[in-house]
Amino acid sequence: MTHLTPPPAPYTEHDGGPLADVPTARPAVRSETAFTGAVWDVTREAFLMVPGAAAEQDASEPDVDGADLLVREFIRHPGAVAVVALDGQDRVRMIRQYRHPVGEELWEIPAGLLDVPGEHLVEAARRELAEEADLRADRWDVLADFYTTPGSSSEGIRVFLARDLSPVPVGERHERTGEEAGMPLAWVPVADAVQAVLAGRLRNPSSVVGLLALVVHRDGGFADLRPADAPWHGRPLGG
Repeated sequence: MTHLTPPPAPYTEHDGGPLADVPTARPAVRSETAFTGAVWDVTREAFLMVPGAAAEQDASEPDVDGADLLVREFIRHPGAVAVVALDGQDRVRMIRQYRHPVGEELWEIPAGLLDVPGEHLVEAARRELAEEADLRADRWDVLADFYTTPGSSSEGIRVFLARDLSPVPVGERHERTGEEAGMPLAWVPVADAVQAVLAGRLRNPSSVVGLLALVVHRDGGFADLRPADAPWHGRPLGG
């Protein structure tokens, strides 16, 4: 067959419109589970990078060895939420949790997987805040959305700002197990937490993104916060 790959071309300049990621998924010609894990799976997919190429190629017999077909393996991830819990004294609630892949106990903001079917993102955030930090919040907004490692994982995280905090009654608190058992909790002044990020002492991605976003929004009087149910590139919000 004739390959559809165009000759190399220089990068084009941005058209000057609003800076935004563009949802333009290339349909998979072939998809399979390369590895099934205890928490998430690794998917192997083949796709055509050239726009429109799939329509021109016989889908029943793709050129699996051709130069046009790209094969990538990535973690198929359900996504997660994270919470910057800000109190009236300009402090954030942080936890120190062991993360085996990096062999460190990381200071983090409360966070967790979207592993409850049909659960809305903000409800997942409420659950994680209660389970990990023993807190409830009456005011919720969106600080930031980000992909953790888009070259190798589909994981997306929404970071919420939680305010108007109150403690979960002792008798209703979640019993933490596994890596969460006995993990230290702390109220940290925002300035100290941000300085730890800038000095390289704090490296958890949700914490880095959430704390820096908090400072930017706070300096702007929180005028640009998005509502808790704000859409995210068509990603399902649950419910």
